[in-house]
Amino acid sequence: MTTLVLTLVGDDRAGLVAAVADVVDAHGGNWEDSQLAELSGAFAGIVQISVEPASADALRAALSGLDGLLTVTVHSSEKTGSDAAAPRQLTIGVLGNDRPGIVREISSVLRAHDVSIDRMTTGTRDAAMYGGRLFEATVSARVPASVDLAEVKAELERLATEIQVDVTLGG
Repeated sequence: MTTLVLTLVGDDRAGLVAAVADVVDAHGGNWEDSQLAELSGAFAGIVQISVEPASADALRAALSGLDGLLTVTVHSSEKTGSDAAAPRQLTIGVLGNDRPGIVREISSVLRAHDVSIDRMTTGTRDAAMYGGRLFEATVSARVPASVDLAEVKAELERLATEIQVDVTLGG
């Protein structure tokens, strides 16, 4: 099987997921994993599809037919193992007063240690008791076996103090 990763972006409206699912199904593809969201009137998503190698090019071509409804970009995904030992999972929770730069600073620490973000969700909400907005994030990351996990955690805790957010670490 060939694995394809689709990125989808378009103006939000009913039927977008069904349109993509119809094309995938018509080409014998299997919808395996996805993250889909509506943000400020736009629909965005990422979808992992498996398909027989002989059908992959036809599926790519058919997805391009959705232009005008959705912009679909197709990436081939080949899974390779670069570390001999399995990576470790790290879960990071962030909560603090909203301000520009929080994601940049957290992700910079991770990048400096070759830590790969698998999933990240972020959001803001009113902090009625404080008269402002709170920023909240949950990050699931993969730490290579060659990286000192304690060092990554220590640097994230140091950063949390510096930028005045609460960081919880698991994994």
